[in-house]
Amino acid sequence: MAKEGGELKAIFLPFLSTSHIIPLVDMARLFAMHGVDVTIVTTSHNATIFQKSIDLDSSRGRSIRTHVVKFPAAKVGLPVGVEAFNVDTPREMIPKIYMGLAILQPEIEQLFQDLQSDFIVTDMFYPWTVDAAAKLGIPRLMFHGASYLARSAAHSVEQYAPHLNVESDTEKFTLTGLPDKLEMTRLQLPDWLRSPNPYTELMKSIKESEKRSYGSLFNSFLDLESAYYEHYKRVMGTKSWGLGPVSLWANQDASDKAARGYAKAEEEKEGWLQWLNSKPESSVLYVSFGSMNKFPYSQLVEIANALEDSGHYFIWVVRKNEENGDGGEFLEEFEKRVKESNRGYLIWGWAPQLLILENGAIGGLVTHCGWNTVVESVNAGLPMVTWPLFAEHFFNEKLVVDVLRIGVPVGAKEWRNWNEFGNEVVKREDIGNAIALMMAGGEEDAEMRRRAKTLSDAAKKAIQVGGSSHNNMIELIEELKMHKISNGQR
Repeated sequence: MAKEGGELKAIFLPFLSTSHIIPLVDMARLFAMHGVDVTIVTTSHNATIFQKSIDLDSSRGRSIRTHVVKFPAAKVGLPVGVEAFNVDTPREMIPKIYMGLAILQPEIEQLFQDLQSDFIVTDMFYPWTVDAAAKLGIPRLMFHGASYLARSAAHSVEQYAPHLNVESDTEKFTLTGLPDKLEMTRLQLPDWLRSPNPYTELMKSIKESEKRSYGSLFNSFLDLESAYYEHYKRVMGTKSWGLGPVSLWANQDASDKAARGYAKAEEEKEGWLQWLNSKPESSVLYVSFGSMNKFPYSQLVEIANALEDSGHYFIWVVRKNEENGDGGEFLEEFEKRVKESNRGYLIWGWAPQLLILENGAIGGLVTHCGWNTVVESVNAGLPMVTWPLFAEHFFNEKLVVDVLRIGVPVGAKEWRNWNEFGNEVVKREDIGNAIALMMAGGEEDAEMRRRAKTLSDAAKKAIQVGGSSHNNMIELIEELKMHKISNGQR
């Protein structure tokens, strides 16, 4: 890469959650690829998620490093190593992690000054950084871990409150003022949008901080959601740059893909790889619900039965959960059975998703519609069975199913919090029907695959020289350089 921004220094501050850390770190690596001097600030436990990638980039001569701050575990009464919001974080510890972050704030602010950065890129969950950047007279760019459609939809609900015009929680309403006619129910909205709660206040301060920022960054690209990209900039009245797909751009070597996240030993990797390589093209379902999800025992039983009854090969990423009751034992017996029949393969905990999705044997996904997974599926040109759970997942489902038409909904009706089981159990028949539609091999299925393939080609073009995301990156770096020069002159 040309050293377009050799003299720029940046600090990246990811939120303490895997699904937020991974895309923002990939984005930081892209800036380093383009000659920006990059420091990523995080705590020691969270640094382990991405340090291998940073070491690889550094060995390639890129100017990138991690600056570790010590999480004040003892001060807030937490065991050492509990410093992230993940599926295993006990609920009673969540407020303590927030307290730890508040204690770290002055130290991080001081770092912004000591490291003499020219601009900062911080996760949306640090609204206070807009004031810290203003004090230093440097631009603050805000990273959104969601889609343009999801942020536009949330803005529509906040502005027009269409959910208050229906009689019941299950009656459909149309999201006002969007480029497409998208319908939802009250039950599918995040609770903070349905009625005010403390999270509503946090989201309000995030939005205010965005309007006062230099602009926002998204892991998206023009051809993926062009109408919403333009719509969002218009309604927010702010600058924004889509720099995606970041996972495709930052991880072009097999070594990058293997190093990502909680990468495991080679021999473990070989197991799933050998199994996948023994299967026909496009014959395997990849089933994963992200790094934040947990299901009750009753739901695991329905998924297992649906997969077994589907008649398709499958790889299922599962995690044991102490609140599951008998879930662990049931899954172990299930694993033994599908291993013997050679029908399925279970990966416990973390899965090397990029490597799995690019394998020719994968024919489609069953996904929670987390934005990272949606983008990675698009990169791979794969259709999806959509099963939204929490956060902005139901909005992302609208993009996949109604706008892009590369997904089949499982029929999930109820939003829940990421650290709760919720009340809804999706039945095996519904899961099975959605899988059957996606893997049918008929004309409708073929059309969906063609659309997914077209988007995959567009994703690859976006990050090449002259592509929309590549142009955005060059334009943004040039703009930041000009800002630095004019600041210096002032």
